[in-house]
Amino acid sequence: MKKRMVIMLVAVGVLLGGLVGFNWFKGYMMQKYMASAPIPPSTVTAMKVDYQQWQPQLSAVGTLRAVRGVDVTSEVAGLVRSLAFKSGDEVKEGQVLAQLNADSDVAQLHSLEAAADLAATVYERDKAQLEAEVISKAQVDTDAGDLKSKRAQVAQQAALVEKKTIRAPFAGKLGISTVNPGQYLNAGDKLVTLQTIDPIYIDFNLPQQQLPQVAIGQKVTLTADAYKGITFEGKVNAINPKVDTSTRNVQIEATIPNARRLLLPGMFATVKLNAGDEQRYLTLPQTAITYNPYGDTVFVVKESDKKDEKGNATLTVQQVFVTTGPTRGDQVAILSGVEPGTQIVTSGQVKLKNGSPVIINNTVLPANSPNPTPQEK
Repeated sequence: MKKRMVIMLVAVGVLLGGLVGFNWFKGYMMQKYMASAPIPPSTVTAMKVDYQQWQPQLSAVGTLRAVRGVDVTSEVAGLVRSLAFKSGDEVKEGQVLAQLNADSDVAQLHSLEAAADLAATVYERDKAQLEAEVISKAQVDTDAGDLKSKRAQVAQQAALVEKKTIRAPFAGKLGISTVNPGQYLNAGDKLVTLQTIDPIYIDFNLPQQQLPQVAIGQKVTLTADAYKGITFEGKVNAINPKVDTSTRNVQIEATIPNARRLLLPGMFATVKLNAGDEQRYLTLPQTAITYNPYGDTVFVVKESDKKDEKGNATLTVQQVFVTTGPTRGDQVAILSGVEPGTQIVTSGQVKLKNGSPVIINNTVLPANSPNPTPQEK
């Protein structure tokens, strides 16, 4: 019995040893094969780096504001007798917009005018009697004071009657009104909004360190999300003399011509200002840069000594460090690390390392626009 047990254990040991040995031999052969097998080339996009002209720009997001804008209101209470406009009309300064019922006020004005005329007659008669020394000078002085008081009451009532006619305080475009004839308006109630939008203001903020690059009359370019592909040009017309202590930003105001009335108060827009002279930089798409804590790198495409099946030299890559500069849109400036004309991998470098073979396929290129716009599906 013991002899059988020993034989069985020896057999199991031999079997396990065989399995372990076979797996080790299999792994060794696989490693040897993989080490000797050629690395398949990775497909990448590439371009030759070259110089481009860069115009330094300051960029900010601002809010459009009307040159003049107000909610037209009634200064006095009254019943709306008639409206002389339609929503969206263009009006001139002083144009009548609405007429409030002023019948009782006009009647009161006529009564005061009659009283003033009577006071003037009494004053003239008493002056003649004073010359004849029939009455005292004190009586004439009282008549003069009464006449002035009556005329002041007439002027006050006339001003009240005039307020019953609501006029446009300046030229501009009217908004949408919900007021109807027969409606009663209290003093201060809104009749309609009035905005002067040609030209129009854009208010934006810049950091205080960029203030030396801004000047009155400087050209600005504006783009709004509402109008894809359309740019508007204007000029800086005011710089706030005070820096915001909470943000350390300074407010800038620019004037934008708006003859087509496309820009409206309250819209957001992107403002760009040209700052300084044009610069010349080696330029690459930002996708070409591999950003690392120890430095920024790119992969340079080079010809290797090996030949492919057709006898052409194969391509490999070499990772090099670069110094990056300012960015604009999808592009980044290269200050040092590569020379003009060097072919650089622009996408597909995730699987690359020094000496990796590559195949260049530029059928689909990464974004490389200095002024990118959102793509709509």
